[in-house]
Amino acid sequence: MLELCGISANNPLSEGRGLFVPPESIDREPAAEDVADFQAIVGTELTAEQEDRIRIPDVVHPEQRHILAVHWHPEFIPVPLVRERMGAMFPAVEEELCIPTQHNELLALNGFSGVEVDCFSSEFNQKIQLLAHFQADRVAQAATFRAMLDHTRNYRRAQLGFLLDALGAERNGSGEIARRAAGLSGADESVVAFAAAIAHKLRSLIERHRGQVARGSLKNKLVRNFLNRKRGVYGDTFISRVQVYVNEVKVAVKAAFSPEYYYETREIIEEIRGLGGCVVIPHPEQFWPVLLAGYDVDGYEVWNPQSRRYTEFLISVVAEQNRNRPKHRRELLVFMGDDCHMSEKILTPAERDPLKAEREVGLQPAWDDLNIRRKLMANQACRELVIRRYRERLSG
Repeated sequence: MLELCGISANNPLSEGRGLFVPPESIDREPAAEDVADFQAIVGTELTAEQEDRIRIPDVVHPEQRHILAVHWHPEFIPVPLVRERMGAMFPAVEEELCIPTQHNELLALNGFSGVEVDCFSSEFNQKIQLLAHFQADRVAQAATFRAMLDHTRNYRRAQLGFLLDALGAERNGSGEIARRAAGLSGADESVVAFAAAIAHKLRSLIERHRGQVARGSLKNKLVRNFLNRKRGVYGDTFISRVQVYVNEVKVAVKAAFSPEYYYETREIIEEIRGLGGCVVIPHPEQFWPVLLAGYDVDGYEVWNPQSRRYTEFLISVVAEQNRNRPKHRRELLVFMGDDCHMSEKILTPAERDPLKAEREVGLQPAWDDLNIRRKLMANQACRELVIRRYRERLSG
């Protein structure tokens, strides 16, 4: 196949020229190297080198004394390894509240359980997410809530299938999403056909290894990671062009993915409250109508690596809501979320998403930003107080 594309393993593509891949030359069936790449991506066994990448942080923060980490995703990384990383990164910590929030899957740590739940707000016709936190013993036998999470996780996982369908359909000239994405990204025929072949390979590999792959591995970033494994053969320039096109397809698929199969936001909140749990709205900059919805929640994230633009404004919004809050309702708390996805840490630098790779559990620099700190102090909010007040609510 490489010879048909005009290169060979001994004559790698120069970075500046990119690679034109004739559509008719692309083999859609998985080869041995494709199987190896797929197994490396979906495998959950860590090598010693990968464990060291988790265990040893790139930067140490000896000045930080408090950790509030209630929005982060271990994925398949063992939590004890994450704790080792945190210990090395924050050697002087005096107080912490650290609760994992896997997508639609309850996990526990130090007596508390957490989860990030997808749900649907019919009031403004939008999927949003909630962070739910509990004392661990209160959800040990929470059959109804766990069934709701299973339903939501399975539906969300189906999005990968829609993405592969959209990428692969263009091969037969029937993919409107792919055609629009090609126009938006400037993708030529070689890029579109290559992505279609990759989608077919991944479909075949998923079917071939069905039952052997952890269900948490079957999500959209499987496509991104599989493509990155091809950089050594096809070159960074060409694979980066494909990634831009695939991302446009992914954005369109997400926009077209009906959220109505998710449980209603109020229904999820009611179930959480019935289990004695607490609720935080993550990155409301993206879900801004939620600020007007009047949901029974404990607080809002005002900063997140994906939502940094309106932090000071959101602090003011929370303060204003507290001033007008009925006396029988508890005050809203200010949160910041690192939104760290730990699987990024085991990848090589070339394979990582640079924006996600910089995130760390417990690292929210906005708490220490001078202007933001002034705003927080004016509204009697700081990391230490939020840790104590939220811990009291969770334990109450």
